[in-house]
Amino acid sequence: MSAFECQLAESQRQAVQAEIDARKSAKERNRLGQFATPYALAVEIAHYVESILGQPNQRVRFADPSIGSGSFFSAALTVFGCKRISSAIGVEIDPEFAGAVRCLWSNAGLEVVHGDFTRVIANGSCPLAPNVVLANPPYVRHHHMSREEKARLQALTFKMVGIDVNGLAGLYVYFLLLATAWMEDGGVAAWLVPSEFMDVNYGAALKRFLADRVTLIRVHRFDPNDVQFGDALVSSVVLVFRKAPPSADHEVLFTFGGSLAEPRASDLIARERLREARKWTAYPNHLNNNRHAVALGTGPTLGDFFRVQRGIATGCNKFFILEREVAARLGLPDKYLRPILPSPRQLKITKIDADADGHPLIDSQLCVVDCNLPEPMVAANYPALWAYLQTAQSLGVMSGYLIGKRSPWYKQEQREPSDFLCTYMGRGSGDHPPFRFIWNRSKAIATNLYLMLYPKPNLAAMLRCYPERAEIVHTLLGQVTGNELRGEGRVYGGGLNKIEPSELARICAASFVERWPEIRDGGVVQGKLFG
Repeated sequence: MSAFECQLAESQRQAVQAEIDARKSAKERNRLGQFATPYALAVEIAHYVESILGQPNQRVRFADPSIGSGSFFSAALTVFGCKRISSAIGVEIDPEFAGAVRCLWSNAGLEVVHGDFTRVIANGSCPLAPNVVLANPPYVRHHHMSREEKARLQALTFKMVGIDVNGLAGLYVYFLLLATAWMEDGGVAAWLVPSEFMDVNYGAALKRFLADRVTLIRVHRFDPNDVQFGDALVSSVVLVFRKAPPSADHEVLFTFGGSLAEPRASDLIARERLREARKWTAYPNHLNNNRHAVALGTGPTLGDFFRVQRGIATGCNKFFILEREVAARLGLPDKYLRPILPSPRQLKITKIDADADGHPLIDSQLCVVDCNLPEPMVAANYPALWAYLQTAQSLGVMSGYLIGKRSPWYKQEQREPSDFLCTYMGRGSGDHPPFRFIWNRSKAIATNLYLMLYPKPNLAAMLRCYPERAEIVHTLLGQVTGNELRGEGRVYGGGLNKIEPSELARICAASFVERWPEIRDGGVVQGKLFG
């Protein structure tokens, strides 16, 4: 296949990619994890791999375990040339893409296997081990995988790699580990994957694998505001490694922003430092990377003084959460309605006062249906509530996952109102925090768009004795910097930040101890503490 023919095939590939994508809804493609690699990026990655192969004329045995329309193979042809590629294999589960890539690239020597890579490798039918893997694996989130499928993949990965993968890991983790087991020792791989594994607990196994089992050469994290896939809300990272044990003094090149060839920031990170690091997005430590950690990991944290818990997941907010006026008009009984805060986008204030009934004094007063009575008792004693619940079926509410697990299905998770809340997601750069802390003086609970901060015994005791100090607590929470919050949370495509309860709990709380040294000593009696 000549260079001209390769260019022509690439033009056809882009047209085929667009045509097949157009036949699938965004929701379907998200479920399947199908997000094609932009050709220019694939070429850039292939060029970098070529630069580290070691031998200028080394023959390439190419493989891509999720080849799609063949963007990476096309890039390999451009960078390595047909004559240097001695063999090429692409595995693809989607029959449309498998057929298209076979038509596009069969003249270039690409062997296409139609099937699920994780099953192909399990039955030993994979051909000769590759020495170059370029891959953009499916971005399938764990909740799109059945329990049986996860168990199969976990067992297979442990058998072939000796790694226990957390059940919350996405499909791309299994692809990377299994393909590395397949490839030749000493081979080089480049993977374009979501950057979430760098921060989250369920990414620990992959981080250990990259630090201990292979020689990790380069980690390039794209700026989250520069989404690599226009229709995938993920922040991406390129991992380049050699299938060989790392040396004791090995250093990894971490780069951030810009392009692979021209990053905005870079730093060499010792392997030992990586092994101890909880979050890899802190590297490189540069002003351009606004996720650098501020806390040293020692000293008091918010988790020492607050129990942090997500708000409730109703299963269908549109059905269970109503305006207070609407609920009254429908005749729903107050005893089975709880005040609840609106979404953070609709709540512009950070201090919430309450009316005489404990409802928040805000423009839109909401309540959530929460009843623990069995259906016959609701039908017999609360006809208005029963009539409202009967509308759930026609609205499709009953097919929800959470609702199918609850008994009765209209009983909510139980939460007490919390004096302090933190928004769960948001944007912000520089000193501007991505999340807001809210002082809640009402009896309203919150949905899972908030984290609820419940003061632990010592802080709670202090606030009971000195309730006016709640305002100072709120002020101290508001002084947590944007860098601290981003450094403990995780970031997604488009610069959307999220923070989980355990991550918020790790935020430094030295300012609390500086203000009230006595709250740190759990053994101090209350009389002495507040005398």
